[in-house]
Amino acid sequence: MSKLRFTAALTAALVLAGAADAQSVNQRQGRQQARINQGVASGRLTAGEAVRDERQQGRINATEARMRANNDGHLNGNQRARLENRQNRASAHIYNSKHNRRGY
Repeated sequence: MSKLRFTAALTAALVLAGAADAQSVNQRQGRQQARINQGVASGRLTAGEAVRDERQQGRINATEARMRANNDGHLNGNQRARLENRQNRASAHIYNSKHNRRGY
């Protein structure tokens, strides 16, 4: 009986970890998109800058989908780190685009 409980607990932990992983990645992507939308609304991003930043987010989303497809819907630590690095670069690009005074 304890072996069954252990297996059930382990399965639940893995499912929750996968869901939390997807949620954090998706939340970050949502925040990046909100920053782009806010930049357009405030006039701090030109249409071209917004398109460029959205394309970059699209490439990151496609990379994440490929990674998950190749790993049964999950991300390993290396994949998570690569996505985070790409999101960090995208975030810096959004910041620079919003503060380069081209949208004023």
